[in-house]
Amino acid sequence: MSEWLAIGALAVVAVAIPVSMMVVSWLIRPSVPEQGKRATYESGEVPTGSSYDLKFNIQYYMVALLFVVFDVEILFIVPWTVVFEEAVGEVGFARAFVPMVVFVGLLVVGLAWAWRKGAVRWIKSPTAQRQRIE
Repeated sequence: MSEWLAIGALAVVAVAIPVSMMVVSWLIRPSVPEQGKRATYESGEVPTGSSYDLKFNIQYYMVALLFVVFDVEILFIVPWTVVFEEAVGEVGFARAFVPMVVFVGLLVVGLAWAWRKGAVRWIKSPTAQRQRIE
């Protein structure tokens, strides 16, 4: 029962500290409402036009997806490298190594496909090209 008591106490502390910090901050901060604070803020730029008119470049999403794929790859590879030597001793080299080679091979095939389709090549705007030439 003492383990559950310790977990409960830890949960109470984990909730109490951030909540108390926010309450104290709310009580002592100055309140100066002004129009500039309520304006929409987009990465330091003043937004222009409607959000429905904006067209985002698909490259941003492709880069994000590729990042997630290779980030997840690292989540699988690092633990595998930690237990690899022990796994070789228990099941043999081929049974420990071949599944990871297949996994990495599939990711390399996916990267090659994305590269061939131009997903990793950044498209430059005509304005940027003109500025670079000048």
